[in-house]
Amino acid sequence: MKKLINDVETVLAEGLDGFAAAHADIVLLGAERQFVRRRNTKPGKVALISGGGSGHEPLHAGFVGHGMLDAACPGQVFTSPTPDQMLAAAQSVESGAGVLFIVKNYSGDMMNFQMAAEMLDQENATVIVNDDVAVENSTYTTGRRGVAGTLIVEKIVGAAAERGDGLAALKALGDSVNKATASMGVALTSCTVPAAGKPTFQIGIDEMELGVGIHGEPGRKRVKLTSADDIAAELTGAILRDLSLNPGQEVVLLVNGFGGTPLLELYVMVHAARKVLQGAGVRVARHLTGSYVTSLEMAGCSITVSAVDAGSLALWDAPVHTAALRWGM
Repeated sequence: MKKLINDVETVLAEGLDGFAAAHADIVLLGAERQFVRRRNTKPGKVALISGGGSGHEPLHAGFVGHGMLDAACPGQVFTSPTPDQMLAAAQSVESGAGVLFIVKNYSGDMMNFQMAAEMLDQENATVIVNDDVAVENSTYTTGRRGVAGTLIVEKIVGAAAERGDGLAALKALGDSVNKATASMGVALTSCTVPAAGKPTFQIGIDEMELGVGIHGEPGRKRVKLTSADDIAAELTGAILRDLSLNPGQEVVLLVNGFGGTPLLELYVMVHAARKVLQGAGVRVARHLTGSYVTSLEMAGCSITVSAVDAGSLALWDAPVHTAALRWGM
């Protein structure tokens, strides 16, 4: 195993310390590194809290800041944070308007966030993200997995929270954005969890895993490696069938790298996915390309399509200032 670490036992703590130092103008690190929070909170604003296992950076800590999350809870690599972390994060940033938890549909995250919500004295609600169309049930979930569409939910709902929308409205918006969003990924290699010291799964040099999960969970099928156009047709076609978009529909297109894919290849996938969408009469109104919801050093990518109207597109365009996303400010 070749990794830039000192010790597998301290990799998360040292990574969080480095993150907080690098982005000290935006974030603060909570006591005992339980959470990352906005440096400057906004009184009277609904607090948005998310989190999950580490190894998916910049999700979620990289989306803490103006226009997105108020706090994020990092678990150990590919392991859910604890309810105590979530409770501490919520109590740190709640300012009288309630708390909205944004939770990816993984069993550990679901259970622990539910426990935190029950322990929290303040009014709260939860948005569950389950955008992965690849499989209905998986190793870590009942129902569809929450993957890169989480970013889109956090961006749009975060902008609405920043402008002052109430808890009930934000919950309804988050559910609506999740319903309008679908994703599917492909892996070309495995990743290696530091504590394991070996690849999560074995895959041939000429193979790819279609529909892989962000922890390396099996997807729909393992097939021979093919062209970017063919891969995009498979992924985007599955997304279009799931969303049943009408011709003329505007969408946000997110092509997300898993941590080991060069930007050149991601832009090839942007081009390929656009051709599929254009063939269906779907208009790409906005793009986002890069490694935002990763799986350590896995090679591969996911494609996410989110249907938008004028209102949600305006929220997407609203100013944001986080470690990973910065525009309009």
